[in-house]
Amino acid sequence: MTITAAGSLWDLLERRVAATPDAPMLIQAADERTGAGESAPDRRLTFREVRDRAERVAAGLRDAYGIEDGTPAAWQLPTRIETVLVSLALSRLGAVQTPIIAIYRGAEVGHILGESHARLYLVPGVWRGFDHVKMAEELTRGWAEPPAVRVLYTDADLPDGDPATLPPAPRADLDDAHAPVRWVYYTSGITSAPKGARHTDRTLIAGGSGFALALDMGTDDVGSIAFPYAHIGGPDYLVAMLVHGFPALLVEQFALPDVLPVYRRNGVTMAGGSTAFYSAFLAEQRKLPAGERLVPTLRILSGGGAPMPPELYREITEEMGVVLAHGYGMTEAPAITMGSPRDTPEQLAYTEGHPVRGCEVRIVDGEVWLRGPMICRGYTDAALTAEAFTADGWFRTGDLGHVRPDGHVRLTGRLKDIIIRKGENISAKEIEDLLYQDPRVGDVAVIGLPDPVRGERVCAVVERRPGVEPPTLAEIAEALRVAGLMTQKIPEQVEVVDALPRNETLRKVLKHRLRDMFATLPWQEPR
Repeated sequence: MTITAAGSLWDLLERRVAATPDAPMLIQAADERTGAGESAPDRRLTFREVRDRAERVAAGLRDAYGIEDGTPAAWQLPTRIETVLVSLALSRLGAVQTPIIAIYRGAEVGHILGESHARLYLVPGVWRGFDHVKMAEELTRGWAEPPAVRVLYTDADLPDGDPATLPPAPRADLDDAHAPVRWVYYTSGITSAPKGARHTDRTLIAGGSGFALALDMGTDDVGSIAFPYAHIGGPDYLVAMLVHGFPALLVEQFALPDVLPVYRRNGVTMAGGSTAFYSAFLAEQRKLPAGERLVPTLRILSGGGAPMPPELYREITEEMGVVLAHGYGMTEAPAITMGSPRDTPEQLAYTEGHPVRGCEVRIVDGEVWLRGPMICRGYTDAALTAEAFTADGWFRTGDLGHVRPDGHVRLTGRLKDIIIRKGENISAKEIEDLLYQDPRVGDVAVIGLPDPVRGERVCAVVERRPGVEPPTLAEIAEALRVAGLMTQKIPEQVEVVDALPRNETLRKVLKHRLRDMFATLPWQEPR
């Protein structure tokens, strides 16, 4: 029984249990909220224990809420063992799941719940000071058919039932074209309502398998999920674990240095999440004496979700002594390209990796188009589907880039992130990569601001690095000239902030907030 031939997530779990039933799968630090102190042992479940417990949860959900094949259910839960168990239980039943990032609030959550027609909405109760039950009650008050709201946080909250009462698992032998939609992942709306990307188990398995094959993980590895499990990266990572049979440490709230002890005592070998996670690890490494490893067992950092400056690759590999393999994915396609330990240092530093197995990449007028088994089955809004997909099935990403002769993909920016200065298209990422090389720059975001003469002017927003003075506009301009940047691309404005605004999923910089912050501030032409 070949692992990668699985036709559903539950089928994939069953195949892994058949191969290595007693190998560890999920690890999590003991939680004070459950009454366990810091000295309590970490929680661990094997693949078999996960399968068996998920079946009991599935029976409990069916008994209590009538969840069955095709029933819509939403959950807004943090990264915990209980979240993985309930998600697998819903997969066992064939429910249509709508995972919601735990930090989403009123308008976004209301839109998602209304559009999904969820019969059940699982929440963590009061989490990080916010009352999710109260929000749910306020959002659904007056609805003709509001979802049942249930708190699910601790092990004791998990529904329980007799697996013998369950019907057979949904069919896993359907091909890609006929596989039913089982997941709807929403992208966060900035100027409009969130978009719902419709996925099947097979699209998620295709993306996760490609991610897994690129990274060469093995049963001796220990991974980590420190980002929201409700993110599209959650099933991506789960599939990798099931394909290769390695466990992962679940981190509910990622904060350094707080989480380092649990990383060390569990021998984590792969960590990451996004560029901001890499930078956080690097900052902690720099606090240690020369030659001392932050996490001695760590051998690879990986992730995606945001561009990675080539200079950061050099800093990570030289100072932390690990491989940095960056990738490229999105809600609509969980894995597009992925760096690999087999790649050369130049490929790892300057590209987002090679397209994962089965993913076709085409560049049309500079834009990245995709086709393959990992691409979502369109959006919940048919008009958005028609706009994003061509008649022959290519998906327009909105990202700019090119495919190199070695087949690796290099991203150069977003269509919406191009600065048009006096009719000249300027890539923000090109400038950011150069500015990041200045050791006085903690991080940087380049944006276009309205300008009556130029159309847009180039503004560099520099995140202050503790203990050093940031570079001045004149110093930045001179450094970019020396680097060979054309005059039209050199910033006319520099702003310094203590921290760039970021989202709380993969810590992407929120450039729209920077534009709002600086677009209306007084500005004088530099002399």
